[in-house]
Amino acid sequence: MEIIKVTAENLEQEHICCAISDKKGDCRVPSKKAWMRAAFGEGLVFLKYDVRGKAFLEYLPAEHAWYPVDAPGYLFIDCFWVSGQYKGKGLSNGLLEACLQDAKAQGKHGVVALTSKKKLPFLCDPKHLAYKGFEPVDEARSSFVLACLFLDRKGTVPRFLPCAKEGRPEEDGFVLYYTNQCPHTEAYAPLAAALAKERGIPFVLRKLETQEQARRAPTPATTYSLFYNGAFVTNEILSEKKLQAIFTKYGF
Repeated sequence: MEIIKVTAENLEQEHICCAISDKKGDCRVPSKKAWMRAAFGEGLVFLKYDVRGKAFLEYLPAEHAWYPVDAPGYLFIDCFWVSGQYKGKGLSNGLLEACLQDAKAQGKHGVVALTSKKKLPFLCDPKHLAYKGFEPVDEARSSFVLACLFLDRKGTVPRFLPCAKEGRPEEDGFVLYYTNQCPHTEAYAPLAAALAKERGIPFVLRKLETQEQARRAPTPATTYSLFYNGAFVTNEILSEKKLQAIFTKYGF
């Protein structure tokens, strides 16, 4: 198996991630690829193995990450996912090593990733990162952790921006923040808003359209973060069934 680098030139021909079919009328793949096209100019790199399943790593310079982090001179991992079916085959090592070699070639101080104290969905596994040499460098509300694999100790230590450390939405009720960095959000975030409207539930949908908006977000998990009355609920991209369960949990 070889690693393929997805670029602006081959984006339309390549399968991007998450085993999503590119069916006509499905908004997920087009939304993700549109986000990627814009981000390529900011140094986005998408590496994947030549397999149909999930075996990919996406990163970009931390200065251009769609996350409220301060990490000049580092690379930031957007998503790192190798399916369990490839366990023990070295794919995770191969992807991370390619990222580290790129970081060294660019003279970066290290590589940063968003994780958590206990494993959360859609985030890097903290135990896996620790095994690979990442160490926690900052924490934010709701158990989010910023982890770094240092290549040198010459740069400033990466940190969360203040808006995310103790952040909360301005509005009460349900508030959902999301970006198109993940392909699933364009389908499931509006679904959440529509279900809430049907049931008369207070709900605010906040799509982060620019990197600057994402950097000012009151949550480290800008890809998808659901709040209720200022309290973080989940960063899991919720299906209709799970949304119904959450609304019921909060009395709706």
